[in-house]
Amino acid sequence: MLAIGTNAPEFKLHDNNENEVSLSDSKGKWIVLYFYPRDNTSGCTKEACDFTDAAEEFENINAVVLGVSPDSIPSHQKFISKHDLKVKLLSDPERKVIKEYEAWGIKKLYGKESEGLIRSTYIIDPDGKIAASWTNVKVRQKRKTGEIKHVDKVKEELAKLQQN
Repeated sequence: MLAIGTNAPEFKLHDNNENEVSLSDSKGKWIVLYFYPRDNTSGCTKEACDFTDAAEEFENINAVVLGVSPDSIPSHQKFISKHDLKVKLLSDPERKVIKEYEAWGIKKLYGKESEGLIRSTYIIDPDGKIAASWTNVKVRQKRKTGEIKHVDKVKEELAKLQQN
């Protein structure tokens, strides 16, 4: 993971509407940048829907939510349409930004190691610095007290950061 307090790597990727989006486009705002493996898979769909459900809350606290995967723009368009998503999805088919944000590497699934996208989330402050990060994200975790959603952890951390 990139170190807290370091400059977030600049990027330029195309979104689901084929517009170029860069980190500097959101300068002055908080950015939630999440990396996910693939459109229309169960965990990725839950994560995108959770961020969509919280989209208004993020907007109200001056935060932009951006999802990044290696999927194509047409794949993102279908994913958004199918699930009525309200988050902007960025396409990184060459995995350049994914690798710059250290969201690509060796991961374990059912005891097998393989190279792939490591589900990760960053909060980037209005000055473009890494303010918080999570790696090997579990979208939802069941506890005796109920289900914990990753998006709720992100909202809580963002609220804390904005108070400082």
